[in-house]
Amino acid sequence: MDSMNELLSSLSVELKRGTMVLLVLSQLRTNEYGYSLVQKLEEKNAPIEAGTLYPLLRRLEKQNLLKSEWDTSESRPRKFYTLSEEGKEVYTKLKEEWRSISNLVELLLKEDEENETN
Repeated sequence: MDSMNELLSSLSVELKRGTMVLLVLSQLRTNEYGYSLVQKLEEKNAPIEAGTLYPLLRRLEKQNLLKSEWDTSESRPRKFYTLSEEGKEVYTKLKEEWRSISNLVELLLKEDEENETN
């Protein structure tokens, strides 16, 4: 039983990993800093570990999908991220791709469930 739970857990992590970029991009229409993004996603039942988020933000910035700026007005400087123009374009295309994949998966699962009942 433990090996089944471990397998399911591992497969669930893989599924979530594939959607993390889309989830993060969806929350960056306005300026967000890392910790606020962690909280925002957690409140929406899409938790992400800080150790996963920060490297992802750096990678997305390096890919020119995000732009960042430092806010030094408070005692602790914070780096804010937002979608770049290229990031907005990529996000729109990823949403379309996600919807296409999601519709296909729903269709196949529904078909499978109908076959189970027959």
